Amino acid sequence: MAHVDAHADTHTALHVELAVGLSPREVRRVQLSLPAGSTVRDALFAADVWSWDESLSLNAIESGEWTLGVWGRKERPGHLLRDQDRIELVRQLKVDPKEARRVRYKAQGEKLPKGFQRPKSTT
Repeated sequence: MAHVDAHADTHTALHVELAVGLSPREVRRVQLSLPAGSTVRDALFAADVWSWDESLSLNAIESGEWTLGVWGRKERPGHLLRDQDRIELVRQLKVDPKEARRVRYKAQGEKLPKGFQRPKSTT
């Protein structure tokens, strides 16, 4: 985990964590020290997240290609940060989880989970 100090004074600094989901099962986390009154946008620029992924930009966030949140709640780039906030930046899901489950079920047919057996017919 990297630490970035955006020239923050320790007496009025906000200490926040930025977590970016770059790909499935890959999260890059950075600890930031920012001046009081900083916004989510300020944190993104301080961490230089734009260099982490070519599809990552403010336009991509505003268009919904990437979702921005603070402690799991969707927020806008202008949201004011508080000390110890956790900023999360994730891309949209490529497949709807319900649809993926249906496709898996169809591919498996009507197989029962391992360890389960159908009752034997008594005819």
